[in-house]
Amino acid sequence: MSSQATATAGSYEFKAETRQLLDIVINSLYSSKEIFLRELISNSSDALDRLRFEALTSPELMEKGEILEIRIEADTDARTLSIIDNGIGMSRQEVIDNLGTIAKSGTREVLEQLEKGDKGRDSIAQLIGQFGVGFYSSFIVADKVTVVARRAGEETATRWESDGGGSFEIGDDSRFLRGTTVTLHLKPADPDNGLDDFADHYVFQNVVKRYSDFIPYPIRTKIPLQEPELDSEGKPIPGKTTSKIEEVTLNSMKPIWTRPADEVKDEEYTEFYRHISHDWSEPLDRLSARAEGRIEYQALLFLPGKAPFDLYYRDQNIGLQLYVKRVMIMDRCEALLPTWLRFVKGVVDSADLQLNLSREMLQQDRHINQMRKWITRKVLDHLKEMRTTDEEKYLKFWNEFGSVIKEGVSGDPDNQKRIVPLLLFNSSADSTKLTDLAGYLERMKEDQEEIFYLSGENRTAVESSPHLEAFAARGVEVLYLVDAIDEILVQALAEWEGKKLRSAASGEVDLGAKEDNDEADKELEEKKEEYKSLLEALQGKLGDQVKEVRLSSRLTTSPSCLVGEEGDISPQLERLLRQTEGAMEVPSQKRVLELNAKHEVMTKLQQRFAEDGEDPALDDYAELLLGYALLAEGSDLPDPSKFNRLLAELMGRGL
Repeated sequence: MSSQATATAGSYEFKAETRQLLDIVINSLYSSKEIFLRELISNSSDALDRLRFEALTSPELMEKGEILEIRIEADTDARTLSIIDNGIGMSRQEVIDNLGTIAKSGTREVLEQLEKGDKGRDSIAQLIGQFGVGFYSSFIVADKVTVVARRAGEETATRWESDGGGSFEIGDDSRFLRGTTVTLHLKPADPDNGLDDFADHYVFQNVVKRYSDFIPYPIRTKIPLQEPELDSEGKPIPGKTTSKIEEVTLNSMKPIWTRPADEVKDEEYTEFYRHISHDWSEPLDRLSARAEGRIEYQALLFLPGKAPFDLYYRDQNIGLQLYVKRVMIMDRCEALLPTWLRFVKGVVDSADLQLNLSREMLQQDRHINQMRKWITRKVLDHLKEMRTTDEEKYLKFWNEFGSVIKEGVSGDPDNQKRIVPLLLFNSSADSTKLTDLAGYLERMKEDQEEIFYLSGENRTAVESSPHLEAFAARGVEVLYLVDAIDEILVQALAEWEGKKLRSAASGEVDLGAKEDNDEADKELEEKKEEYKSLLEALQGKLGDQVKEVRLSSRLTTSPSCLVGEEGDISPQLERLLRQTEGAMEVPSQKRVLELNAKHEVMTKLQQRFAEDGEDPALDDYAELLLGYALLAEGSDLPDPSKFNRLLAELMGRGL
């Protein structure tokens, strides 16, 4: 059911993909069936947060002194379990929009994970949480679910009901209180298959304590008790009892970030992380921090264990939960984090901000800007410590979020010097381990003045590049830049510790000692004179396909390669810019075709050219040398069919 559905009473059909996802949620998504209660309580808590926030500007939505709470009611005879809140509620249209469509913006991603079978199951769980459909976990334990909701400020209530099949019913309800009630018509208990009797008060009490103790609103229930009947002297009468109903609060309600760390169990932190992030896996790490001074605030932050699927989506929801005096005023405050730390989850609480801060005011508030800088420094300090004390954990973090951290080099100049030591790269020095720039500098040749790198689609492609031949022959280390963001990184990071970063695929390279270079330069100049006519002829054949044809000092085994001039953007960056949505047109850059004068192809071509003058086959050889260079660097051929034809003809002549 789309968000444009007409909000009238009647029966509505779920979409086909929605039914498929619902089947996954019910039958195979959650390994622990008790998770449904955590999901429903989390939804109620969110509804109460929204009411408190809207009441800041519309105080008429709440009665003065009203207590906001979540109630759980069980009926053992009818086998129902109800979760009730007096939060913001829902209008009829909101009921249809929120409960009529599962993962309306993420259905495609979930279905793509389904195709991976068991391998994609963890990803599905993550997607389900992020799209806010934990409500549907109700059908794990219930064969029918009824929702009655009345939105704050409205006079009518709406009833939603479904058995988890292909449709749901919408109608009016006589509810006169604001808020939402979710009633589960429970399936028969089946302990052997992990389905406990959730109508049993002691069962759901334990679940609430385990998963939702940190919820900042009271979660209350009524428990029937049997007490001994007393005689006139106040003594218990044997065999006689009196029924009594006692109302209890099941959770501590104390915000977890205000409690001493040694009083909070790891399991409690994990559940709180799941509550705020909708990521049902465990966090990789956490950090707590408190700032004191003219303004005071504290933060509890988490580093996820897995990168979310929408990490690079433009419209993803990012930011930390912002509390003022323990009242959540914004669920996703983007102003508290730079975009390159968008994966960080957590809460920030301050007693010195205005309760009625708008998004526009947040962007300009100097306290928010100060908090942003403080949080960024705290995260960077934490990552630096992790990098030093727990390399294994840091590598797990880097494999998930390293590419995003690299965005900070160009996007956050103020913190660039703190970010760069955290960067890890593939390198020619080791095929199994990543290196940082400090390690590269330690291994540099004594007379080496530049940090060399080479970009490519992946490590395999870079390792096989002809651009590396001279570097490998002289034992000069080269960093392999295989992330798309690396091209932007090296544009922003011109040098490090006084050493210039330079592409192994641009300009002419001088490697080794000065006397060796002088001798190599002399030999190259002699070859240039010998090959001058051939190079001019090849240049004429290729025309404007290349900027220049020249002899190479970087090739040892390959016949040709393409290089850029100093200051040119690389072909990888050129492709990246072309793929960027809304980018300006990027002109194609001509590059230099470098040829290896010592390669058999070139020596024989030069011999034929010197003996016979211009060869009719020179056109073909020029195209083949250019095509070889393009393929060697992983670029596309401008005319693959022509290249294949020329190659076949050459093979025929050779045979």
